[in-house]
Amino acid sequence: MQWDPTQYLRYSGERLRPAIDLLGRIDAQNPARVVDVGCGAGNVTTIMKQRWPGADVSGIDGSAEMLERAHKAAPDCTFELADFGTWVPAAAPDVIYSNAALHWLGEHETLMPRLLGLLAPGGTLAVQMPGMHNAKLRTLIYDVAKEGPWAETLKNVSTARAILEPGEYWDMLRPLCADLDMWETTYMHALQGDDAAVQWATGTSLKPILDALTPDLRAQYLAAYSAAMRPHYPRRADGTTLLPFRRVFFIAKRA
Repeated sequence: MQWDPTQYLRYSGERLRPAIDLLGRIDAQNPARVVDVGCGAGNVTTIMKQRWPGADVSGIDGSAEMLERAHKAAPDCTFELADFGTWVPAAAPDVIYSNAALHWLGEHETLMPRLLGLLAPGGTLAVQMPGMHNAKLRTLIYDVAKEGPWAETLKNVSTARAILEPGEYWDMLRPLCADLDMWETTYMHALQGDDAAVQWATGTSLKPILDALTPDLRAQYLAAYSAAMRPHYPRRADGTTLLPFRRVFFIAKRA
């Protein structure tokens, strides 16, 4: 999948809020090595370098387009093109941080313990993932995909995966760590513009669907998805579209 950093960053302020909330809860004082897993365009990586200026801060991502932007955003950091589902660091990090990335991968029952095990003793795994798999923003992607001239093309195309319930992450990680902090927040993003919730989705979960279609079918699908979305995410009297967005957080400390 080819990522479009410009479209993803269209609502960069709203996307940054949970990233900062997660970063603010990490209590690591002087980490030597910090890794941003799924760093995207590097807008959070550069903040991490500001917080820990003495640390070796690096980012990994599977998108060359995103990393090109990241190199410019955070010139004091290093970046690596890698599959963060199989990535292994050269040296054990003190902090592994991942904001809105790991929900693209499956098999969390093995992924999360593996990431925790990559840390140095006493290290911190900090993760935030959208918990939007039951929201209309996500379910309508598949509902619309099943009907129309694009249905055959899209029958085997998938988007961001459903994550587990918070309790399942707790049961999985608590026996493996010295401390575990977990919470969830629903942000009420106030978006501007026509079909603003659709524009949000085109930068993330809708992208695999659109990439699979020809330009003509893409335009038709996008029109159908937009029409299906409007009753659920209406533009209000002041022009604002409210997008309730649930996110699940946890911070695990390796023993």
